[in-house]
Amino acid sequence: MMYPFMTLNDKTEIVHSDAYIDNNQETVKVYFEKPIYGGFNSAECYLPSYEWKNINGFSKEEINSFQELLKSTAHIIISLAREGGFENAANF
Repeated sequence: MMYPFMTLNDKTEIVHSDAYIDNNQETVKVYFEKPIYGGFNSAECYLPSYEWKNINGFSKEEINSFQELLKSTAHIIISLAREGGFENAANF
């Protein structure tokens, strides 16, 4: 399941998965999607490793900007992923 996290001013939606174990490490998938004429730009980043995959349409500068955003919010996203998103989080 994916949970909403944030919508940026340019309409980029940021959502995240539940926390899950991958290679013996807790992992959270963060997905970015921006509507464009005829479709979407999209990218995935996996926390806590900050591994980017499936980048489609976003520039290197945009990915760098997303990376900086994630560095400042990863602890919140991981906590929410453990709780089942904002709707189920006890402390948010």
